[in-house]
This record gives sequence, structure tokens and C-alpha cells, in this order.
Amino acid sequence: MSAVFEPMEADTLDARAGMLPELAPEPWGDPLPIPSMLLPVEPFDEALMPAALGPWVTDIADRMQCPPDFPAVAAMVALSSVIGRKACIAPKRCDNWRVIPNLWGAVVGRPGVMKSPALAEAMKPLDRLQALASELHAESMRDHSIKQKLDGMGGKATEDKAQKLVKAGKIEEARHLLADAADFEASKPPALPRYIVTDASVEALGEILIENPWGALTYRDELNGLLRGLDKEGQEGARAFYLQGYDGNQGYTFDRIGRGRNLHIPAVCISLLGGIQPGKLQAYIHDAVSGGAADDGLLQRFGLLVWPDVGREWRNVDRYPDTTAKNAAFETFQRLDAMPPGTDPETGEPAPAVYRFSPEAQGEFDDWRHDFETALRSGEHHPAMESHLSKYRKLIPALALVCALADGESEVSADSLLRALAWGDYLKSHAARAYGAGTGPNTDAASALLAKIKAGKVTDGFAIRDVYLKGWAHLGTPETVKAASALLCDLGHLRRIDTKPGAAGGRPSTTYQINPKTSGKEASA
Repeated sequence: MSAVFEPMEADTLDARAGMLPELAPEPWGDPLPIPSMLLPVEPFDEALMPAALGPWVTDIADRMQCPPDFPAVAAMVALSSVIGRKACIAPKRCDNWRVIPNLWGAVVGRPGVMKSPALAEAMKPLDRLQALASELHAESMRDHSIKQKLDGMGGKATEDKAQKLVKAGKIEEARHLLADAADFEASKPPALPRYIVTDASVEALGEILIENPWGALTYRDELNGLLRGLDKEGQEGARAFYLQGYDGNQGYTFDRIGRGRNLHIPAVCISLLGGIQPGKLQAYIHDAVSGGAADDGLLQRFGLLVWPDVGREWRNVDRYPDTTAKNAAFETFQRLDAMPPGTDPETGEPAPAVYRFSPEAQGEFDDWRHDFETALRSGEHHPAMESHLSKYRKLIPALALVCALADGESEVSADSLLRALAWGDYLKSHAARAYGAGTGPNTDAASALLAKIKAGKVTDGFAIRDVYLKGWAHLGTPETVKAASALLCDLGHLRRIDTKPGAAGGRPSTTYQINPKTSGKEASA
């Protein structure tokens, strides 16, 4: 006869549990330090810059005591913006693949590490070009105003002449005279060249690009505002505009703007530059890889994304700027700004001038492309990092062309390509740091909680609410405190204690014990 299982009453189980000896907790071990989520990055080397720009960038970094990465990235993006669509590179010998060399750059750093001043200093050549262009535009506007007045006088004279012809019965002559006047197209006012656009709606930026068909630079002191703004519902059109602006060779039409006017831009070309704080970048990457609105490759288009280490040492550098280096850099900007576009062989209209690799450089590029595409398909990278690296198909040829034009080359030499490939290796390490920090666990909250524990502001046996109700930085929500506590448990700083309700009822609770070695109370424990 088989035995029959009879479940015990709850009070019987509680009674038996009370008869069992209480197990002693495991002894505390040595807690482990919180691992740094920042991967190492390659330091910047002046040799990455075109010859005329390297000493200038180094001078800026030295005077400001900031990482040279900041002005270097700004200088390369700014230089690419004056080239814009006037030139392109054909990375293959026979294929019709063309790359416009406009670049997107972002510098990552905490507040106070001189991000904005460094970017502003590196963009001064554009400010200078803008000042010169504004002076010429003012003169052109005076000439235009005079011409308008003369045209107006001519129009009035035509009307008077037509009236006299009508009075004389010469109706047909008057008709022809007025028809000729109607066919006359009034001259448009000269457009003001724009080099930097800082705060403009997409529609306004579109109008600027119509008047500046070879491209312009959009600069945002804090990129997070732009990126988050483009994530919002209703901004799909603006987001698509920027995505197309990265390619530099696609048209765009605003179906509704102003009073119903439709505006068409034959090719949208945008260079983009700005700074962003580490925490905001981490949060943005986390949201992007979680399937949010940002999961469309917009962030990955920032090929010149740098997150350098900031040295602890500081020197008071008080000297005049290197005038020779500054002038050499400006001369390069001025020369490329004055560079004319090419001509479309079929239409005869202005079009991007096509540059190619030298035979030696072409062989080097083909070898790199083979290794690059093979590695990209290996599946070893996080999808976000993989998407970022895929943009190197454009980034490397674009950097090579910018370097070649800056050095006055008629074709892209092997030296310019090798410099671009060195840029690629350097930038890859910075991208790995950014995406690693954005896709891994957030250690800021754990570090903040550990600091409060060591300062004696968190007592042994604390609950989650005991911490988040304090409103401390990085610890202001139950979710962040839970995540921080879980990580500290894994590292041996804390021990989680779950208490079940007893026979009298009550709620289950979770508290955390602190390792005496963490709190500094080991001797008394």
C-alpha cells in the first residue's frame, strides 16, 4: 500500500522551523573594488593632424591645459565643413560610390574640463571667414540696392513709354514692350555665406542650406539637448533631415514651411560638432540600445567621438598664442574655403570635384577594407558598436580626403590614407570606451552608495527607502539604489537579508548588512 502525502498545517511548519538551529552566517570576505567601466583609450598624437594644423592644435591644448583631443576633433570637423560638397572621393577604382567628406564630431568630458572653450578656439578660423564674408556681403548688398533702384526707374520709364504708345494707338507695340518687361526677372539679393549655425530650427537650417548649397557646420555647445530633442514624438522629419545631412548628397523637400511654401534642397550637407557630459552620453546610449527612438544610427554617425582621459596635473600657462601656427592654420582654412567645386560632365552644372586614391593608396585601402569588413562580420562586437564601426566605410575615406586637401594634394596619397587609418585606430578605442560605458552596468550609483557607507551616513541593516529618500546624487530613485546595492553585494561590500512574514503576518522585507571591512568597523565587529 502506497503512502499518502498529507500537507502540514502552516502553524506546524512554523513550529518545526523554530526547533531547527539557526545557521550562522558565512564569514565576511575581503570586499572587491568597484571596477572601472571606462576602457583605456589611445592618447592623441599631433601626427594625426595635417601638417599645417598640428602645431596650432597643440598650442591651443597647452594654453588651455585641456586634452588635445578636444581642439583636434573640432579643427577636423570645422575644416571638413569648408570643403563640404565641393569635393568628394571615389573609394573604388570603377564603382560610382562617392563619399562627401563632411564630418560629425563629439567631445566627451565632465563640466569644467574646458570642452566648450577648446571647441570655440578651434572654430575661430570659421569666425574669421564669417567676418570677411559679412564685409563682402555688406558691399554686395549696397550694390544690389543701387541696382534695384535703377531697375525700378527703368520699370517706371517702361510703363510711361507703354502709355504713350497706347495713346498713339500703337497697342501691339505697347503689348510687346510690357511683355518684355514682364519676362525680366528681378535680381535676388546676394546670399550671406554661413559657416556656423548654432541654434536654428530644421526649417531655418534648410533655408540656410539652400543659400549655402555646399554645406555648413551646425554647432551645439551641449549635444544632449539636440539628441534628446530629435528623439521626441513629432520630430521624425527633423531627425530624417539630419540623417540625410550626414550623407551630404541626398535631397530633401520641406512640404510645409512658412506660408505653405515648399522648399527643396538638392543635397543636404551638414557637418556637426558639440560637447556632451559622460553621464548624459551613457544614458543616451543606454536608451538607444534599448530600442528607443535613438536606435537608428544617428549617434553612430559621430565618427569623431572622443572621450579622453583628463590629467590630474595642471600648469598655469600664460603666454601669447603661437601666431605662426595660428596663421598657417587659417591659411589652410581660407584656401579650402576658396576652392571651387567641380563640374558635372553631363549637365555642365557645378558639382563635387571627384578625387581618387593614388595607385599605392588604393592598394592600401583595398587591403584595409578587406580586413575591416571581415572583422565587422565576426559578430564579436555589441550591435551598437558594430553599427558605429560600420560608418567607418565613409569615415576613413573622408578623413583621408580632408588630410589630402589640407596638404595640397591633387590625389589622395598613401601618406594621407595612412593618417586616416591611424585616426581610425585612435577613434575606435574612444568609441569602445563610450559604448562600453553606455551598455555596461552603471557604476556611478554604486560608487556613490559606497562613499556614503564609508562616510558613516548609511547604517548597518539599511533598507532601500532609507537611502533614496535622502535625495543623494545618483541615488534618488528606488531602482538606482537597488541596482547599486546589488552590485555592492556581488563585490562583497553588502549582504542581502530577506525576511519573510511570520505567523502573525506582516510584510516581507529586505535589508542590507554592511561588511565591517567596508565600514571600517572590523575591529569592533
